[in-house]
Amino acid sequence: MSRILIIEDEAAIRRVLTKILSEESDTYSVEDAEDGIQGLEKIKNNDYDLVLCDIKMPKMDGVELLEAVKKIKPEIPMVMISGHGDMETAIQTMRLGAFDYISKPPDLNRLLNTVRNALDKKQLVVENKILKKKVSKNYEMIGESQAINHIKLMVDKVAKTEARVLITGPNGTGKELVAHQLHEKSERANFPLIEVNCAAIPSELIESELFGHVKGAFTSAVRDRAGKFEAADKGTIFLDEIGDMSLSAQAKVLRALQESMITRVGADKDIKVDVRVVAATNKDLKTEIAEGRFREDLYHRLAVILIKVPALNDRRDDIPLLIDYFTEKIATEQGIVPKSFSNQAVKLLQEYDWTGNIRELRNVVERLIILGGNEISETDVQLFASK
Repeated sequence: MSRILIIEDEAAIRRVLTKILSEESDTYSVEDAEDGIQGLEKIKNNDYDLVLCDIKMPKMDGVELLEAVKKIKPEIPMVMISGHGDMETAIQTMRLGAFDYISKPPDLNRLLNTVRNALDKKQLVVENKILKKKVSKNYEMIGESQAINHIKLMVDKVAKTEARVLITGPNGTGKELVAHQLHEKSERANFPLIEVNCAAIPSELIESELFGHVKGAFTSAVRDRAGKFEAADKGTIFLDEIGDMSLSAQAKVLRALQESMITRVGADKDIKVDVRVVAATNKDLKTEIAEGRFREDLYHRLAVILIKVPALNDRRDDIPLLIDYFTEKIATEQGIVPKSFSNQAVKLLQEYDWTGNIRELRNVVERLIILGGNEISETDVQLFASK
């Protein structure tokens, strides 16, 4: 049922709106309040999918109520009801976050269309939240070792700030998980997180990928194209494997960090961007600097906060938890009943040399689930988890 609250001081209009909506659909549950204060109290204590609110009311008018609701439950769409003399105020409420406004007396089709559209929007917001939670779950940092708890503490401290973060560690350790957690816990979480794998993009294309290009900038530039920095505006850009970035691209990234400005390839116009930069690398950037492959000034711009992700061999106590996590995840993905691992099997896996880190462990767990018995035994590990 979609719960709708009508806040209107004129009893006759409350009755008409309630009758129209109740007759329109048996999935609408309609309640009412006779003034803004009563309406606000109901909103605080209940979950509504839509609020229809008059603008001119005693005690608390619609504008004051709208501002109060946006602070406590911003996801609720509010449709304002305006008299003929309230049109300027109605437009002002749109700027304050109202979904729409309807005039008195309400046109039936306009009212019902607005209600349907507002409820559709609320449903999209709910679905996006669910999807975001699912995506977030894919980027959980699993483990209770001292090293992982230290990283979690660092993320909690740093996420709410605008500080740039450089994440280091071997391949397959989960550096991208740290980047996602930093974004999800930041004030920018409602804006994009744009990921760029600098090692996967040819050096001649990296600048276009990051900063965009204008039509005709090079042979294959058949139209203007925005880059990743523009796409990440107000959000976060994650530059993975930044140690593989060309020196010319490094210079442009440095300028973007210094001036919050980028220039598309082939253009002479600057574009202002508001982007938080999180970078990661599996290389020793100080060695890269000494050998002339990485800019020292860029390093110091990026490495405001350093987070080092340990190799799996340095956090073996987390392996049982990781096995449980991957077992459940793989079973869900493949639609099969989760299998269990014997204590001996887990102990043997803890003793392995995990050169491929967590990525390798996940592959081994999946192989054992497919090839092993109903309970994964020590023998299964010896047979199917060998290097």
